[in-house]
Amino acid sequence: VQLQASGGGLVQAGGSLTLSCAVTGRIFRYALAWFRQAPGKEREFVGGIMWSGDRTYYTDSVKDRFTISRDSAESTVHLLMNSMKPEDTADYYCAASRPRLRFDIQRLSDYEHWGQGTLVTVSS
Repeated sequence: VQLQASGGGLVQAGGSLTLSCAVTGRIFRYALAWFRQAPGKEREFVGGIMWSGDRTYYTDSVKDRFTISRDSAESTVHLLMNSMKPEDTADYYCAASRPRLRFDIQRLSDYEHWGQGTLVTVSS
């Protein structure tokens, strides 16, 4: 499984940006997620989706602002970010996890496949 993230850039506060993660390989029943890491901080969960279902999960700070979706035909996961804030500035990473017992979609160590980061900068 390989992941390729894209779509980062500079956006003003209140604006929108969409990140994409192109996935290659067999990912049926995998979980796909976005994490982010701001300078000097630990990498944190942003949102996730099960590839074989429609349920989505978000960290509290992005609920009602960010939307994660998947395009099965193109094996791509998108992260639509609205009403962006300066504190959303970070490197954003997409990640994939194979099916496993006691899986926690928010736990960074549960993901074995990572894409490269794409930088998002929100200006005030």
